[in-house]
Amino acid sequence: MPTHPTEAALLEALKTVVDPNTGKDFVTTKAVKGLRIDDGDVAFGIELGYPGKSQHAALRKACIAAARTVPGVANVSVEITTRIVSHAVQRGVQLLPKVKNIIAVASGKGGVGKSTTTVNLALALAAEGASVGILDADIYGPSQPMMMGISGRPESADGSTMEPLENYGVQVMSIGFLIDDDQAMIWRGPMATQALDQLLRQTNWRDLDYLLVDMPPGTGDIALTLSQRVPLTGAIIVTTPQDIALLDAKKGLKMFEKVGVPILGIVENMAVHTCTACGHTEHIFGADGGQRMAAEYKVDYLGGLPLTMSIREHADNGRPSVVADPDGTVAASYKAIARQVAVKIALKAKDFSAKFPTISVSKNT
Repeated sequence: MPTHPTEAALLEALKTVVDPNTGKDFVTTKAVKGLRIDDGDVAFGIELGYPGKSQHAALRKACIAAARTVPGVANVSVEITTRIVSHAVQRGVQLLPKVKNIIAVASGKGGVGKSTTTVNLALALAAEGASVGILDADIYGPSQPMMMGISGRPESADGSTMEPLENYGVQVMSIGFLIDDDQAMIWRGPMATQALDQLLRQTNWRDLDYLLVDMPPGTGDIALTLSQRVPLTGAIIVTTPQDIALLDAKKGLKMFEKVGVPILGIVENMAVHTCTACGHTEHIFGADGGQRMAAEYKVDYLGGLPLTMSIREHADNGRPSVVADPDGTVAASYKAIARQVAVKIALKAKDFSAKFPTISVSKNT
């Protein structure tokens, strides 16, 4: 008499499949959905809390192999989906409509590659299947229009809100779209902060899973106001290994800690240079500074990126590395960092504010 597989046996077998990104099995994390058994035919879904399109095939293969170890299983069908939800932000700050998670990409000083890191992480998340946007918050030195290869003015259907511009599947808003390339923004802090608030809240973002904010350098008025008013899921700190950059990066990290924004991790840019002529490697800006900072402040070291001409050339040409050379080693580094960030967010506490009814108090006359 043929053996029919049971739900208990299948779930026990699937416990052996560990998600390489979280280190946990799909059964314990309740990622297995809709398990159906019809004689020897088995079907179920795996629901991920982060975008991971490039890993779906390997995960599906592992789940099928595990299910087939159960006696009586003949055919296995596995559907892998992603469900990204809103996660907790600073206390007392309301979420933005149609934006689930906002990630600040910051540094203590300029010139460490923060904008380049922002654009490549955004493109990496989009390549993995997420809906992604970029807000260029550097009012005085907007660079995202050039890096994303976008020009033109935002359209407005109602005269009060703007449509984001788009390229490579990523929505973008920047003050650079509203001014001429050679126009200097000679604004004091309050004006710049108000303009930035309008760019954020008066843009018709279209159902974003992640909005990456390319923060202005330093911990001045604009950066501080942003970190207090914008509903941030977390912040990424970008630094180079040298001591002077680390000194300022630590100040940026402390600013976010003081306003209750979790640090998702540290990205070490320009970590090592490899000579294109002879292959000699050299730590021009010092070695392992970002790793030491991560250990000192007990935050995650997300990864290091090399000092290479291609990263600069790709960004200057409006085709960042993740789209210019999607299968290259630099793109792989950005994708690995982006995946870590998305997984860390998925493991954070969810935001339930939308579930609660709004209470209004009215005075009877």
